[in-house]
Amino acid sequence: MDLRKEAERKVDAKIEFQESLYKYLIVNVLLAAISLLFFQSFWLLFFVMFFWGIGILEKFFKAYAFNDFVGPNYREKMINKEISKMGD
Repeated sequence: MDLRKEAERKVDAKIEFQESLYKYLIVNVLLAAISLLFFQSFWLLFFVMFFWGIGILEKFFKAYAFNDFVGPNYREKMINKEISKMGD
């Protein structure tokens, strides 16, 4: 994979994470206000925050933390590593 395409993939993953995080924050603030005004409890908010938060974490790890481990070149990197071990 050429360098430009790899950089584009990384930037797209970061932008996707940031957009998802903004949506997550806005929706949860609105849900908190609705829950406080109409239900006087936050069970719905915690339910949404927890499960949607798992998806946000997954996007974060793909964009920033584990990009080299779960990227499309991971298999190729592992093969090259094994070949270099066999040559020693």
